Amino acid sequence: MAAAELAARDLDEPVVEDEAAEDGAARDDRVADERPEQLDSASHVCHVIAVGGDDANTDGAGAGGRITWLGHATVLIELDGVRVLTDPVLRRRLAHLERAEEVAASVLSPIDLVLVSHIHYDHLDRPSLRRLGRRAARVAVPAGAARLLRGVGVGEVVEVDEGSELDVGALRVRATHAEHAATRRMLARGVPSLGFVVEGSRRVYFAGDTDLFDGMDGLADGLDVALLPVAGWGPTLPPGHLDPAGAAEAARRLRPRVAIPIHWGTLKPVYRRTPYSGDAPQEFAARVREVAPKVEVRVLAVGESCEL
Repeated sequence: MAAAELAARDLDEPVVEDEAAEDGAARDDRVADERPEQLDSASHVCHVIAVGGDDANTDGAGAGGRITWLGHATVLIELDGVRVLTDPVLRRRLAHLERAEEVAASVLSPIDLVLVSHIHYDHLDRPSLRRLGRRAARVAVPAGAARLLRGVGVGEVVEVDEGSELDVGALRVRATHAEHAATRRMLARGVPSLGFVVEGSRRVYFAGDTDLFDGMDGLADGLDVALLPVAGWGPTLPPGHLDPAGAAEAARRLRPRVAIPIHWGTLKPVYRRTPYSGDAPQEFAARVREVAPKVEVRVLAVGESCEL
């Protein structure tokens, strides 16, 4: 398929003929956990490029929890003894997209809860969920999406709607609105897209994929961290996404203590040497300085962690 044709496809729907083909494409990926070039998820101090507010803590491990960005929308949230993983895309190749690093087996130790924001292939990846298997004790998916996980082999699958709440250990997780249309083969109807607020001793908002929406202002009081998408894998962004300016406006509305940009610089089409949007986090940080100067922006490299 020509590069121009690939670039013209819906940015959220990598070219996959069907679910069986998608799973078959991952067969060569099964030994990935043993490859020496994999990404290690060891914690280290994150790079702070825009500082605001009074409560920053970037100088080592703390009792408040830890955020590790594993690329694209995959984030490991470790809080109050609970491990939550968002939108796991763990393999090197995803249809016509590839990532520079795979995710090491050390990341795949038991996960208490997986949060899937929506059903596009670069967010709900069956082979990645299969790799997690029973190490993912519970997987929360938008209402109507559970059938996509049949035969994947994870633990309990729970369908949630906007406003649904789940308790896992000391944490409460609430599903929130996301302004993002999502369809997928194998499903006769659309399935809602969601964000999530993870609340314990700290409060973390994971936006998934979304555009700005009216209820974003006041979505959650006292946010410690907002994980905000700032770009995509292609040269342009369709409606239903945040670019750096839109993400900065989201930070203004949400008023978190810390904003961490995600959904940038990880996946690239096979015809490119480097991902698009490599400068998106810097643009986001600059915009936040203008519109929400009290919000601290922490930019993480893939595999980098930040203590809360």
